[in-house]
Amino acid sequence: MNHLATSKEDILAASRDLIKENGWAAVSIRAVASRCSVSAGTIYNYYESKADLLSDTIESIWHEIFFHPEDEQVFHDVESCISWIYERLEYGNRQFPGFFSLHSFGFMRDEKTSGKKRMMKTWGHILNGLCEVLGNDPKVRADVFDQEFTEKKFADILFSLILVSMIRQDYDPSSVLMLVKKTLY
Repeated sequence: MNHLATSKEDILAASRDLIKENGWAAVSIRAVASRCSVSAGTIYNYYESKADLLSDTIESIWHEIFFHPEDEQVFHDVESCISWIYERLEYGNRQFPGFFSLHSFGFMRDEKTSGKKRMMKTWGHILNGLCEVLGNDPKVRADVFDQEFTEKKFADILFSLILVSMIRQDYDPSSVLMLVKKTLY
């Protein structure tokens, strides 16, 4: 059911719904306005351009996929964290088909886009979270990390594997979990 857009959140929800239903090409100022039952001018009150709208939509999709405060307990050990990330990747792919590959490849080429900056911010957040979990996991052997092989370097490896999984649309974490067990525990 359409409703009057009274906030950016309503507009972003309409944009996400359009993407879920019809893919990225479905998002335009007019389509979002129609979905919100408002004029295109109303959308322009919030966004100067389609690029601005898409940039905020991308950030809201990353947020929908990865921000879930009720899941905070998964960040007590590396295995739970990795399993949760892969579950969220699968959810993101189901809800927003092609988001990871189209968004990642599309924005990696253009260094100045707001979308790329927001993607890199999200990726940095995930990487920092992995580092934190690695540092706090009580099951990690005391002799695993040293000055050459740091928590940051291992988090980079894990994150690289996660990125490859996004691109390949492979949401089975078993190989990464095996690597974690054999390396850390």
